[in-house]
Amino acid sequence: MTLQFPTKIYINARFLTQQKSRLTGVQRYAIQVVCALDALIETGEIDKNKFSITLISPKLIQYTLPLRHISLEKVGFLNGHLWEQIELPFYSQNGFLLSLTNTAPIASSVQIATIHDVSVFAIPQAYSFTFRTWYKLIFIGLKRQAKALITVSHFSKNEIVKYLGINSDKVHAIYEGKEHIYAIDSDISVLQKNNLLDKRFILLVSSMSPHKNFKTTLQAIEHLADTEIYFVIVGINYPKVFVPPKLQSSEKVMHLGFVSDSELKALYEHAFCFLHPTLYEGFGLPPLEAMTCGCPVILSNVAALPEIFGNAALYFDPNDPKDIASKVKQLINNHQLREELLQKSKQHVELFSWKKCAQDIYKVLEKEIVH
Repeated sequence: MTLQFPTKIYINARFLTQQKSRLTGVQRYAIQVVCALDALIETGEIDKNKFSITLISPKLIQYTLPLRHISLEKVGFLNGHLWEQIELPFYSQNGFLLSLTNTAPIASSVQIATIHDVSVFAIPQAYSFTFRTWYKLIFIGLKRQAKALITVSHFSKNEIVKYLGINSDKVHAIYEGKEHIYAIDSDISVLQKNNLLDKRFILLVSSMSPHKNFKTTLQAIEHLADTEIYFVIVGINYPKVFVPPKLQSSEKVMHLGFVSDSELKALYEHAFCFLHPTLYEGFGLPPLEAMTCGCPVILSNVAALPEIFGNAALYFDPNDPKDIASKVKQLINNHQLREELLQKSKQHVELFSWKKCAQDIYKVLEKEIVH
């Protein structure tokens, strides 16, 4: 297929069909990348005479984005995976396709796709049989069909190369950004209605997937009985996706479930620290958001986390409840250490930008389209 200028770039906008109040990390990533690409068109870094960018989505979308230069086309009659696999290839066949949220049509050969991680291969037990089988098929199809793959860390790049057996030159590690958190107004009502204003609490944000390791975190609480510290867990369980963990209850643990972005920002700003006990992570957007809000972070010493957060975080062995508790106590008892982490975090977050992310994605697009 020969592409003519201005080349049409279609962005797979199936993510617009998800309720905005129930967005996952990969959908948030897609929103920020699209908005940042639109800003690059505004500044002239993307030449409108060379490339025309269009969002292409199913007809039943939940929201739109405030874009000035990227248009939206709602096409087809199907929804979900069927729309993506059957109708999207047809409607995008006269251009180059960019998919940003792990899934993409395996019938399209003129495309670039983002794979955030390959946890369905690395930790299959965390997912339902149907979910992990489908995603494995998609990833294997993209290995063969996509011109290039984008991922969010060098750790994830190495994992993609390992599990898909793909040439490393075909996979591009491009970090995520953090500016979106600045645009959110804090809503402290979440603190008031949960009686958190006068409590010292540690915040955890994640889905209830077993690999997020909440069971070990709750075991760590037993070693913190002598402290006045609470654990606040924010996140929704997706039983069709994840095998839900069996968590024991504790008077020091509060499960808030879903909260709004404004409530989440207030929790970031008022938490004593942010705890991320995951066993597998491709990037780690919640801890980056926490850092950006001035909340020190304590992280697992695994996967992409040391790569992304460097010396701006405190690390623990996620399989050792005593080590988790030890790091929490260390932060409680050492005010100077907490202040040092806050200062390092303030500088560290400046390394991450959605503008830089979009610039790097555009470079990959331009290279593959030209070639």
